[in-house]
Amino acid sequence: MTIPPSLSLLTFFLVACSAAAVDPPSVAPAAAPTPSTAANASEFIRTSCETTLYPELCYHSLAGYANAVQQDPGRLARVAIGVSLSRATRMTIYLANVSRQVDYGADHREAVALHDCFTVFGDAVDQIRGSLKQMRQLTGTGEELRFQMSNVQTWMSAALTNEDTCVDGFEDVGDGPVKMDVCDRTVKVKEVTSNALALVNSYVAKVMAP
Repeated sequence: MTIPPSLSLLTFFLVACSAAAVDPPSVAPAAAPTPSTAANASEFIRTSCETTLYPELCYHSLAGYANAVQQDPGRLARVAIGVSLSRATRMTIYLANVSRQVDYGADHREAVALHDCFTVFGDAVDQIRGSLKQMRQLTGTGEELRFQMSNVQTWMSAALTNEDTCVDGFEDVGDGPVKMDVCDRTVKVKEVTSNALALVNSYVAKVMAP
């Protein structure tokens, strides 16, 4: 199978940038917490995660950042986006590697589905990265802040849609280990992205409350 130049270039870019660009918490470290402060921060994350579709996954993926989050819903949303970006980027790299190993002649539909999945995940990575950048640059209040947060919500929703599209692309592909592995991995990334979007929506509801 011949890998398109664009695929190779994007893979190289993702590998080169992933370590620096996607590791959360993406917030300034807080001072060393007292036991009670750490417990409060952990409980804050657990309670906040109850608003998501996958609360246990939410808590376990974010609890390690309690010291950075403290009890700040904006920081929590930002960390959640960072976790989502990390997972989506790793998935994109995985898809690029799998695509190299697939022979178009053996199962053309599977190869096409993989390439399409790689493409939409690349779009999702861009959208999540844009959301994280916007969260780092929130300024102002009122309509300005509303516009900025609307951007974040729109991009995270679009990323989730792109991840769904990856799975949809395998509907006409016969069952096999590649399809099963890609779809299983995609579902896990979707769940993290869904949780991040839910926490963003909760943050918007708080800051925009009258």
